[in-house]
Amino acid sequence: MEQIIKIEQIAKYNDLKGVETKHPLISVFNNSDTKALPNNSRLHFDFYAIFLKAGNCGELKYGRNNYDYDDGTMVFIAPGQVIEVNNPIDYKPTGMALLFHPDLIKGTALGKQMNQYSFFSYDSNEGLHLSLKEQQIIRDLFSKLEYELSQSIDKHSKNIITNNIELLLNYCVRFYDRQFITRENINTDILSKFENLLNDYFQSENAQDTGLPLVGYFANLLNLSPNYFGDLIKKETGKSAQEHIQLKLISLAKERIFDTTKSISQIAFELGFKYPQHFNRMFKKNTGYTPVEYRNLN
Repeated sequence: MEQIIKIEQIAKYNDLKGVETKHPLISVFNNSDTKALPNNSRLHFDFYAIFLKAGNCGELKYGRNNYDYDDGTMVFIAPGQVIEVNNPIDYKPTGMALLFHPDLIKGTALGKQMNQYSFFSYDSNEGLHLSLKEQQIIRDLFSKLEYELSQSIDKHSKNIITNNIELLLNYCVRFYDRQFITRENINTDILSKFENLLNDYFQSENAQDTGLPLVGYFANLLNLSPNYFGDLIKKETGKSAQEHIQLKLISLAKERIFDTTKSISQIAFELGFKYPQHFNRMFKKNTGYTPVEYRNLN
């Protein structure tokens, strides 16, 4: 049976790993020098955690496809998230770890923009896969944080630490953009499947039965987290997944409005709208005409 471990403070995680706590709100360490976490357990974090795994990380899959990078993997965990630990018997920790509490970045520029780093909500199988050069950049930033924590705390410490964390995260944004590009074939396949799922949804009675489709619905069918799926679609097409859904709705609405045997309310219901006035508002916002005006014009 899995053991559930709630970790509110960074010091508690350090204790599990056999690491000295140098600062109550942040910890940086080389994982190779630490103990393995309790196996067959689930860890609930109340802080941010970033892990860089060195060397071959084992078999990792993206949907049904194997990852093509095995030089190193970064995994990001946000407060409130849970990770499962199921390592082989002979497993030895590798790489680097950075933990920081939300209290560390309160009132800073980084604290105000943490929501923009959507990869903290990616699933663990959607980690960031690094080349050796990219790994070195990340290792250098970990080392700078380690150095700063080894110094006496002064009035500059917080700014230097948070600025380095922000720089690390911004590099990760760049590397994720590269990852989306290098996986162009996989991305195209996902985009194609998304289009097919959209068509299937509206050709069936799903819309009438369950209403307007959500981004999470398609992400789940594609075995992706909503954030990763949304970012992938945005990078690939320049439009968000929600915009794609809305464009499909408008396209179908324009076609069905030509069928004068159906009322506007009936068409709205078939497309998944609970209230016809919501359909009217969306249609006019996107076309400049109400559904009735559009029908009359055409």
